[in-house]
Order: sequence, then structure tokens, then C-alpha cells
Amino acid sequence: MAIFLPGAAEDQALALDEMTPREIVTELDKYVVGQHAAKRAVAIALRNRMRRQKLSPELADEIMPKNIIMIGPTGVGKTEIARRLAKLTNSPFLKVEASKFTEVGYVGRDVESIVRDLVEIAIDMVREEKMEEVEDKAELAAEDRLIDLLLPPTPASPAAAAAPEPESNVIQLPAVTTVVDDSEEKPGDREHRTREKLRQQFREGKLDERTVELDVRDRNQPSFEVISNQGSEEMDINLKDMLPGLFGQRTKKRKMKVAEAFDYLVQEEESRLIDMDQVTRLAVERVEDSGIVFLDEIDKIAGREGGHGPDVSREGVQRDILPIVEGTTVSTKYGMVSTDHILFIAAGAFHVSKPSDLIPELQGRFPIRVELNSLTVNDFIRILTEPKSSLVKQSTALLETEGLKLEFTKEAIAEMAQFAFRVNETTENIGARRLHTILERVLDEISFQAPDLFKSPRAEVTEEGVVAEVPVSASLTSEVQVPSPPLPVIERQTATGVEKVIVVDPEYVRQQVASIVKDQDLSRYIL
Repeated sequence: MAIFLPGAAEDQALALDEMTPREIVTELDKYVVGQHAAKRAVAIALRNRMRRQKLSPELADEIMPKNIIMIGPTGVGKTEIARRLAKLTNSPFLKVEASKFTEVGYVGRDVESIVRDLVEIAIDMVREEKMEEVEDKAELAAEDRLIDLLLPPTPASPAAAAAPEPESNVIQLPAVTTVVDDSEEKPGDREHRTREKLRQQFREGKLDERTVELDVRDRNQPSFEVISNQGSEEMDINLKDMLPGLFGQRTKKRKMKVAEAFDYLVQEEESRLIDMDQVTRLAVERVEDSGIVFLDEIDKIAGREGGHGPDVSREGVQRDILPIVEGTTVSTKYGMVSTDHILFIAAGAFHVSKPSDLIPELQGRFPIRVELNSLTVNDFIRILTEPKSSLVKQSTALLETEGLKLEFTKEAIAEMAQFAFRVNETTENIGARRLHTILERVLDEISFQAPDLFKSPRAEVTEEGVVAEVPVSASLTSEVQVPSPPLPVIERQTATGVEKVIVVDPEYVRQQVASIVKDQDLSRYIL
């Protein structure tokens, strides 16, 4: 009879695999405002990937991913959608700018480094997962090693010292049987009790300040790396593999405190318990089956060759990216990696160029095209308040670390959104990134003055020896003092007493931002 336990790890992973496109869009809505068409496209692509994994291997190999190209101005959520999608699926994710690659023969990065970097990211992900699995075993092993260092070795018993060696010719007669008194304590029991006492003291933190001496690995090993046009991957020379006897694993003595030594020993035990060959194999499989590459600024390489100037390698970069996108095998130091089923999401503003300026072969590899809309005032209001880690929540949490209460009225949030939209209209449209500038400008005086205003006065000794209380802000003198505007502080009665709250209202927002927004020429430089 089989018994199925609830809440197993397989059930949790299965729940993620069973997410419908509508549920995926709902999850993305927690972090990205609007852009429903783009969310639908990536949700369908993710669902198709899950469907493909349930097919037979023969048919699954024939199904290619439907790559996506996002078209829209900067700051509307293209990168955030792809990043959140990768976090949702726990997939290896890499964001690269297409403009930093050059055609083979020019100075710059090779496009195959995309796959190599993605494999490194996947190895780090799998290694972290394996470390969590062996964390308990590693801590117990490190604890035993640390107790061995803290506990001095027990001397040998006299009976053991007087015992004849096996090689001697002494004939030992059978001894007379004696009755052993159970009340006598054995040395092993005493040592075990001492170890357990030390273990309890260590877990309570009473031994953290003691110093122990460890044998740590000497990392100053000679290393050689050959750089060529093909990159360091193909010209890797490992002298430790070629001459194993020449460069042995050297160690050195190092004194450290118990808490630091425990962390070091845990890392050492985790590395010993993890099978790196298995980690590498799983990482390569994860890259091939569920890797996501976000190609940003693809519009920067959309121009055709003009035959001269700095853009001479644009079309060459497209030709180099083409085999990676359509499916090829890339050589890495961890083995051959196939890109047949890696999902590529390209994005670009396409202000100057258009998607049809890409070479036809590359256009055909991005069958799904989604246009993202520019942000409106209502979108700015939602961005400031709705996401899990919205800008307003971040600013409030930062000031709460100093005991400051900060509140924004609905009218103040609407005013900041209106200012951001107006500046985007009159100057360069940078989307939601404009909100960062507006919010920082609004909180400039609050972040600077409030910590000093809410501090208690400090004591100062005068020349006559009289102790006087001086406000902290009074000590912050300078040669040129600029009067600061008063902060919008109100007192509120609570159950614990009276607390001071900084309330940001529309008038304060206009006071901080309007003087800059009025002058368009000045706002081009500051905002």
C-alpha cells in the first residue's frame, strides 16, 4: 500500500508547472503595472514550455520555442517582465545588451559568451540548491570538527601504554577474571560528556569569542590564462591538471574566532558534500530546457551596413546572433550546450529604426511581436502604490529604520504622477524611471533634515565647565547657511503617546518640484 505525504517537494514544484497563463499574468501583475499584451505573450510562451516537457522526447525535440520581441519606449516594463518571469519559474536568466557585441574580427565580446554566462548562472543556482539540501549535515560535521579543535586530546591510559606490542615475542598468560565495578567511570564516557557540554556551550554562543587555529587552504596558487581572439574558454590551460605533483594543495595556519571558524568549516563541509559533476550536469540540462535570455537594445543593431563609420559591424552582429537564436551547439568549459530550446526575449525602443530593419532571417526567429504602451498618469499612480515593493513603500521603509513615520496623501501621489508625466512630455520620455527622480526630489529635505530633528539633544561642555544641551542640528554649521523649508510634521495621538508623523501633501510636492519643472531647459539637466 502506497502512502502519499502532503506538502512534499514534488507537489510544490508541480503546482508551479500547473500554473495557467491567467495565473501567470496575475502573478506578474504584483510587480509590473499594465502591459497586459506583453504579459499574455510571455505567459503563453511559458505555458508552451511546460506543455513541451510533458511530450515524448521525439516530439519534444521538434518543438521550438516561440521567441518574443517587445517594442516600446524605455521605462515601460520590458526588462521587469522578463526578470520576474525568470524568478517565477526559477529558470536561468541572463540580461545582455545587444549593442555591446561586435562582429568577429572587431574588438568586443563574442556572442557565444551569452551561453557561457548563462551556464555559469545556472551552476550557481544549482549549487545553492544543493547547499540548502546538505546544510544540516554540513553544520553537524563542522560542529564536530570545531569541538575537536576546542577539546584537547586525551592522554593514553597507563594500561594501554603498558600493553605489549604485537611484534614482541612475549607470551601473555590469561589473566584472572575480575569483577568490574559498574560505578567506575570509563574515560570514554567522561570525554563524551565533555564534548556534549562544549557542544551545548557553542550552540548557546558562549564560545564565540574564543580563538582557534585552523588549517586553511592557501589560495595564492600560480594561475595562467591565455587570452586570444577566441576568448579564454577555448584557450584554457590548467597547469594543476597537467602537472598534478607540482602544485599540491598547500595549507597554512590561521587563527580566527570560533564563530568565524564555524562559518569557514561549514563552507568547507558543504563543498565536500556536493558533487560538482552532478551540479554541472543538472545546470547544463536546466540551461538547455528552461534558459531565458533577454536581449535588450536590439534596435541599436537594427541598422543596415553603410560601409563606413562606427556602425559597420551592425549587420555582422545580427548574423552572429542568428545561429544562437535559431539553435546551435556552443562549446563551454563544462561541455557542449545546445541552444535549441532556450527562450529569447528581445526588446528595443525602435525610435530611429524599426523591426523590419533587422535581417530577414533574424526577424523570422522572433515570430511573436508585442507593442508596449507608453505610461499614463494613472499608470504612474499605480506604479507608486500597487506593486509589492512600490517606490512609496520603499521610501517609507527606509525612513522607518531611523524611527521616522512618513505618509503620503493620495493627492500628493497624484501630484507626483502628474509632474512625472508632464516632464516626460516636455523632455525625454524615460517612462517610470522619471518617478525615481521626482520622488527623490520630494524627499530630499526630509531625508536630510528629519534624522537630526528627531534626535535628542547632545551634551556639550562650555569653557566654564557648565554642561549645556545643544540640538544636534545646531552643531551642523557651515560658512554659508541656506534656510531650509519647514518639514510637514504633525503630532498624532496614539495608544502609546504622541508621535510625530511627516505627512507629504500636494503643497509640499509642488514646493519641492515645481520650481524645477517650470524651467524646461533646467529640467533637461536636473530631471
